[in-house]
Amino acid sequence: MVFGKPVLRPETSPSRRLTSRVPAPGDVWVYWHCNGREDVSRVRDMSMGGLFIETDDPKAAGALTRLHFLVQEGQIRADAVVRHARSGAGLGLKFTALNEQDRPKLAALLARLGGTQQSGGKR
Repeated sequence: MVFGKPVLRPETSPSRRLTSRVPAPGDVWVYWHCNGREDVSRVRDMSMGGLFIETDDPKAAGALTRLHFLVQEGQIRADAVVRHARSGAGLGLKFTALNEQDRPKLAALLARLGGTQQSGGKR
């Protein structure tokens, strides 16, 4: 440490996520229910560990949700917990349970989304 010089700190902190998120185009939607309410929302981004959905219906952190993906890969169901809510934007959800038959379909969906991202959305 040199006196009189400012200490440099990284501008961003490292992510706590175990898997990186992939942006989702407009064709990825989920039907979900939480605390007796049902809704359909667009997925903004996702990974094997969770996703962010757009909704104006905020839920408290820790609320349990049931998700049904509406995608071309087929039926994908998952349980998730609300990790954070952004007012007017949506919910960050962490998967808590994913059926073993649905896991390969989720991986295929992520592979498709990752390919779309790399090719500039032309697929």
